[in-house]
Amino acid sequence: MKEWQKILLIVAIFLGAYYIPWEAAIVRQSGLEAFMMLQEYARQHVLTCLIPAFFIAGAITVFVSQASVLKYFGAKANKILSYSVASVSGSVLAVCSCTVLPLFAGIYTRGAGIGPATAFLYSGPAINVLAIILTAKVLGWQLGVARAVGAVIFAVVTGLLMAFIFRKDDANRQTGEIFLPEEEKTVRTLGQDGLYMLTMVLILVFASFARPSESDGALWRFIFSAKWYLTVLLLIILAVMLKKWFVKEELRFWMEATWTFSKQILPLLFGGVLVAGFLLGRPGYPALIPETAIQTLVGGNSLGANFFASIVGALMYFATLTEVPILQGLIGSGMGQGPALALLLAGPALSLPNMIAIAGIMGIKKTVVYCTIVVILSTISGMIYGWLMG
Repeated sequence: MKEWQKILLIVAIFLGAYYIPWEAAIVRQSGLEAFMMLQEYARQHVLTCLIPAFFIAGAITVFVSQASVLKYFGAKANKILSYSVASVSGSVLAVCSCTVLPLFAGIYTRGAGIGPATAFLYSGPAINVLAIILTAKVLGWQLGVARAVGAVIFAVVTGLLMAFIFRKDDANRQTGEIFLPEEEKTVRTLGQDGLYMLTMVLILVFASFARPSESDGALWRFIFSAKWYLTVLLLIILAVMLKKWFVKEELRFWMEATWTFSKQILPLLFGGVLVAGFLLGRPGYPALIPETAIQTLVGGNSLGANFFASIVGALMYFATLTEVPILQGLIGSGMGQGPALALLLAGPALSLPNMIAIAGIMGIKKTVVYCTIVVILSTISGMIYGWLMG
C-alpha cells in the first residue's frame, strides 16, 4: 500500500469514527451485521474455499509454465480455443465471486490476456453446475436455462469487450516472473502435473460442497455425507504426490506464491465484507439499506427495475448457492422475472468485496470497466427475458 493510500485510510477511519451516528438503532444494527457477516464468511468460506484456492493459485503461478498459459489464455492465443476454455472453466468449481479471485490472480500474473482472464473471472462463480440445477429446480426450468445460457455468453462477450477496450495495455503488459523454479529441477511429466492440479481442485470442490436439501437427489446427499472422508483421502494422496514428485525448493516457491496471494487479497476481502454487511446486511437481516426498499424497486420488468436488480446483485455478496433461496423470497414478494435473471447474472459473479480485491489485482480502471460491462449486460438480458416471459 502506498503512503497516500495509508493516509486516506487513516482519514476515512477517523471521519467514520467521528461522524457515524452510532446512537441510532439502525446504524448500530448495521454495524453488528457487518461483523456478523464477516464471522459468517470466516466460518463458511475461508478454510474450505479460500485456503484451497490460494494454494491452487500459488501452484498455477509456480508450476504452470508461462508458455502453457499463453498458449490458451495469452493475448495472441487462438480466440476460439481461448474463450471456449475460459468460459466453461467455472463449471467444475462451485466457488463464489471471492473464492475465484486467487485463481484469477494466478493466471493473470502469469501472463494471461485480459480478455480470457476476465472471461474466467466471470465464469468461475457464474457457471456453477450445482447452482444452475438448483435454480431450475426451485425457480423454474426457464430461469435455470436462461441463467446457464446467459452465463456462458456473458463470459465470452465480457472477455471480448475487455480485450478490445484494453488491447494496447494487453500488448504492452509485462508477463509475471514471480516464484518460477528452475526448469532443470522439474522432473515430472505433464500427466503428473495434471493429476496434482486435479487433486487440489477436487479438494476445493469436496471441502466446499454445500449441504443439499431433502428434495435433492440421493447422489448429492451421498457426496455431502462423504465429503470429509473424500477430502481427507485426497489430502493424503496430495501429500504422497508432494513427497515423491517435488523437490524442496519447488515446495518453498509454492508456499511463497500462496502467501503472496493471501496477503494481497485477504485484507481487501475482509474490508469489503464489512462494508457490504454494513450497507446491505445478511439475507433476512436488516441493515442500513432495508430489504423492503429493494423489493419495492425490483417489481415488474422496467429498465429501472432491471438496472437496479443488476446494481444490487453486483454490490451484494452471495455465498455459493445462497442466491437461489434469496431470490425465491424476493420473487414471492413481487420481484419480476426479468430483474430476477438480472440479479442472478450479476450477483454470483460480482460483489463489493470482489470489486475491491479485483482493483488490487488489475487496477481501478479495468475493474470499473469490467463491472460496468457485467451490469449493462445483466440489465439487457433481464429486460429481454422479462419480455419473453411476459
